[in-house]
Amino acid sequence: MPTTMKTPGPDHPITIAPAGGRVTVRAGGAVIASSDRALALREAAYPPVLYFPREDVAMDRLQRTDRHTYCPYKGECAYFSVTAAGPQGENAAWSYESPYPAVAGIRGYLAIYPDRVDAIETR
Repeated sequence: MPTTMKTPGPDHPITIAPAGGRVTVRAGGAVIASSDRALALREAAYPPVLYFPREDVAMDRLQRTDRHTYCPYKGECAYFSVTAAGPQGENAAWSYESPYPAVAGIRGYLAIYPDRVDAIETR
């Protein structure tokens, strides 16, 4: 797996800020995450990604998988299946457990694909 670290900049900006309000993730009739401390990571032209503190995630409803990917801006990424979501929940959550310094704010946080769970609600 490549390990060239790139730094965010004007050509590929990355910002991390509080998402604001309470964000709740539901799958299979269960609350998977609920937090008023979620972060919104905005990267280049991609849609914002919500990251949840692990303490606010029902980690007992996730199962670590063998999948790993690499982002030159964030580092190595580990994946988890959301078991309550059934087959669509496979590799539905991810975490940069040792993120690069430019995105160190997401250490200890986990993100979930919105299209792999029933709902991600903000209020």
